[in-house]
Amino acid sequence: MRKPLLDVVFKSEKRKGVLLLLQDGAKEMEYLLKFIDTNRQALLPQIRILEEHYLIDHYDDTYELTTIGKLIVDEMTPLLGIIETFDVDIDYWGTHSLNFIPPHLLERINELGKCAVVSPSITEIHEAHKIIETASKKYHYAITTFFYPNFRDIFSGILSEGADMHVIISQSLFDKLEIDNYNDIKELLSNDLVHFYLYPNKMNLLSFVYSEQMVMIGLLTINGSFDNKHVVCENLTAINWAKDVFDYYLKNSTPITEI
Repeated sequence: MRKPLLDVVFKSEKRKGVLLLLQDGAKEMEYLLKFIDTNRQALLPQIRILEEHYLIDHYDDTYELTTIGKLIVDEMTPLLGIIETFDVDIDYWGTHSLNFIPPHLLERINELGKCAVVSPSITEIHEAHKIIETASKKYHYAITTFFYPNFRDIFSGILSEGADMHVIISQSLFDKLEIDNYNDIKELLSNDLVHFYLYPNKMNLLSFVYSEQMVMIGLLTINGSFDNKHVVCENLTAINWAKDVFDYYLKNSTPITEI
């Protein structure tokens, strides 16, 4: 009797490993043994199951995906990526809102990869952006609904490296800055390296920041409240995904040239 395909694909790490290794083309048995870290005697029964279910073929000692196998693996890879992203701290992801991400980019959230969830102490919370400040040598992009009280120091630290800054802010934050920090914002706007944009609609997030080296995201909880935790991702696919999120908000934002 045939096994259900879900069992074939996911109930054996060896079978799953073989399928993923074959995604980018045919591989010899020695290659599979090396990267799965097993021996021929242990792997052959699992390969036989994949062949019996028409997921792989072989010729001589070389294995490749069938058409059905390729269809399944092409869908399986993003799913495993999503699981890897959320599995780092499912309690965090499950209690925080992802509503700020447009649907077409939410489908690609696996591109964040394996991120860390960091939780600075109350005494260090105003220093949280030093993580990305020290990593920003070329550019710094942000979408935010708030500024830390020490935002001038944060901006100064990034600008001292000559980094180009692009910041999308909410209407409520702009209104607050205009009243409470008029001179600070006016000074920043006079700097050619600083570019502010106003997003007119509600933004359901705390902050979203990326540089050439990392991404840092501050999510609101599902009930809309704030906490001090941040997601930090350090890989190229996460940075490229973050750029697409920023561009989505930028196309509906208006440059702020004066205050």
